[in-house]
This record gives sequence, structure tokens and C-alpha cells, in this order.
Amino acid sequence: MPSAKTQPARGMRDFLPADVRKREYVIDLVKEVYESYGFEPLETPAVENIETLMGKYGEEGNQLIFKILKRGVHESTGEADLALRYDLTVPLARVVAEYRDKLPKFFKRYQIQPVWRADRPARGRFREFYQCDVDVLGSRSTIVEAEIVSAASEVLSRLGFKDFCVRLNHRKVLTGILGIAGVSLDKHESALIALDKLDKIGSEGVKKEFEARGVAGTAGDQLLSFFSALSELEHAAEIVTEDNAQQAFNKAVLGRIVEFVKDNELGAQGVDDLQSILDFADVMGIGHRVKIDPTLARGLSYYTGAIMEINVKDLAGSLGGGGRYDNLVGMFLGQDIPACGFSLGLERILVVMNERNMFPAELGSSPADVMVAIWNKDSVVESIKLARELRAGGLSVDLYPEADKLGKQFKYASSIEVPFVAVIGEEEQAQGLVAIKNMASGEQQTVRRGEAVDLINGFLTQRRNGAT
Repeated sequence: MPSAKTQPARGMRDFLPADVRKREYVIDLVKEVYESYGFEPLETPAVENIETLMGKYGEEGNQLIFKILKRGVHESTGEADLALRYDLTVPLARVVAEYRDKLPKFFKRYQIQPVWRADRPARGRFREFYQCDVDVLGSRSTIVEAEIVSAASEVLSRLGFKDFCVRLNHRKVLTGILGIAGVSLDKHESALIALDKLDKIGSEGVKKEFEARGVAGTAGDQLLSFFSALSELEHAAEIVTEDNAQQAFNKAVLGRIVEFVKDNELGAQGVDDLQSILDFADVMGIGHRVKIDPTLARGLSYYTGAIMEINVKDLAGSLGGGGRYDNLVGMFLGQDIPACGFSLGLERILVVMNERNMFPAELGSSPADVMVAIWNKDSVVESIKLARELRAGGLSVDLYPEADKLGKQFKYASSIEVPFVAVIGEEEQAQGLVAIKNMASGEQQTVRRGEAVDLINGFLTQRRNGAT
């Protein structure tokens, strides 16, 4: 059993080479998709001033911020002046406020960096994890929401996910529903926090949560009655198999919302926005992925408009979420700048892809295409030269670091799953040749050194195509 001294801190992880390769595969694809939509990269520090983060994430979020105590002569005060980055959105808002004059009118950025939360570690939940964010600042157009949903959907589709949907709601719709139900304005945030747990703890659980948070009984009953009626619509939609079933369901849900909120101005604005997003999503070819879900609340307090979450069928939790936050930058700048963003949960994606064997076989666990063996002490220089030649030809090459029995070198190559081994013995060196051993088949072929790169590349192509 490993010693506690060698284990990482709870909620933190070490990543071995095979793990890193998988992470880089996903991250590279995310970057490729986001850049194809015109988003630019951004990085921010791991540490922020504590006042930058506090008060931006609601009551529950504030409790999960990793605070950093003052240092040096101030250490004994027990006070914190810095904090580890909780997410990538608040730092983005700070950056926009700081560099507003240097940024374009419509700032489209993606950011892939770790964040830290003082949460209780659990399966798929860590204290240090990466977020993959994409945001647009400067526009109130609902084209932004649709494009962000399209980009996130394309990432998941290209990774191999097929059974996912984008749940979509609007904070103004929620505000309208809460107002009509009779929830007092000062209790809206509490009601939304409780409502956000509906799919996890059910109606009875939410009812108890309402009571604990001081939401009036009749108001809570009206809310749960409204959402129960919607669940009947969803059940009906599940047994419909037509291609436009999702669009028909969304239309029916919006109709119920309009009927409930009636003349509530904010609610009506939210419904209009949702309809516009659906229309643009249809044009972008992802309308079948989007599902109106009035139960979606998302706990972060800075959302002001549309809110989104991606869920996979039969999988608890989400693979990402986001929404519009038009007032957040104003907390730093003194003037509001419209903004909308989405964050993919890299860790969750990796867990699911591992469980479902979704990674390409060619990722493998090999550190190199070929390993160059060392025949004896007299051939060290020639082996080093060969490794250089093969690398110059575009191959990744591992050089065995010492003269050893050839059998041991082959055994080592096999243990690290290098597919080919190149050997220059005394005879090969004298004739300008190199022996290439295929570790899968055991076959060995001798060619001129200038032909080695083409031979190995040919073998690698066959290997990728399933042959040995």
C-alpha cells in the first residue's frame, strides 16, 4: 500500500504519461474547434487578489474558494489577501476591464487552464481540475449563444459523443416564473439554488429545501406544480420518435411558460431570447441537440440571461455549462459589457471517454515510434547518429542509454510498448545498414540507413490500419 507521504493531496492527482497523452488529445481538439470559430487564446494567473473572486459566485461558491494566507510578518494575522483561481470567467472579466482599450469590439476568447475549489473530493470531482472555456464579450445578440452551443457541440461530436443534449433556460424566464408564483424578490436567489437541485433530490427534496430557505409554502407549491406539469410533457416527448420531436417539445414547453408568466415583462423577454436561440441553432444544424429545460437554474449568481448545460444520456452530472453574464465585467470596469460563455468539463469528459473506450487506438502508451539499441560500447556514437537521422526524418525516437545485452534491450522496448527497434551491429555498421525489428510480429528486416525512415513509416501506417 502506498505511503501517505507519497500520495498527492486529497482532490489532487498525478498524471502519468498515458494520462497526459489523453488529456492533450482532448485539449488539442478543443483548441482546433474553438479556433475554427474565430476564438483567440488567453491565459491568466493561477492566483488572484481575494477581492477579485469573493462575492462573484453566490453563497455556496464563496465557501469553496481556496484562500491564501498573508505571508511574512503578516502570517500570524490568519488573514487572506490572495486566492487560487475558482473559475476562468471572473478572471476574464478582470482582464477585459484592465485591457479594454487593447481588445477588439467583440472579444472572442478561449482559455484552457486549471482551477481550484475547496470542494469535498468524490468520484469525478476534484479540487484541482481543468476548464475549457469559450466566451464572447461585446454583443447582446443571441447569435452568440447559438454559436457557443454549436462550438461545444462540435467538440463533443468530434470526440465521439452521440447521446448528448444541450439543456437551455433563461434567468429572466426563471425570474418571471418565481414572481408569478409569489416568491419574494429577496428569496429569488435562495429559490434558484434549491431549484437547481431538482434533478438530484426530486420534488420532495426541493420542497424541504424551499422550507429551509424561507420560501413561502404556497409559492413553493405553485413552482413544483408548474414543473410537474412540464415533466408530463417530457414523458410524452420520450415516446415520440419523429425527427422533429425535440423541436415540437421545445415549442410546447415555451407555450406552457408563456401561459404561466402571462404579462410578466422579464419572463416575456426571456421567452423571446430562447426562441431566437432555438431559431439560430436550427440554422447552425444543432437544433436537435437543444432542449428547453425550465428547471435548469445553475447556481452561480452572475448569470443574467440564457443559461446552458450539456448532459449525456444515462450519465449523472453534466459535461459543461455556461450562460450570459452581462453585468460581471461592470463590477470591475464601472460600465456593463455584454458577455456570454461556456465551460467544458475536461475531467468529466476524460472519465467518460475512458469508461467508454472512446480514445483512438493509435494514442496507445508508447513514448516513441522506434527505439535505437546500442550493440556495444564501440557502437555508441553510431547509434546516437542513427537516432539523430531518424528524428530528422520526423520519427519520435528513444535511444537506449547504455550498452547492454540485446535481449534485455528488446525486453525493455516491449515493456514500454515501442513498436520498432533499430539495431546497428558490427556487420551493419561496416555495410551502412540498419536492422529494424517489428516488436509485434518479431520479424526483422535489414535496409540501408537512408531507407530506414521510409520503412518504419510504412510499418507505422500498416499498424494504424490494423495490420502488424
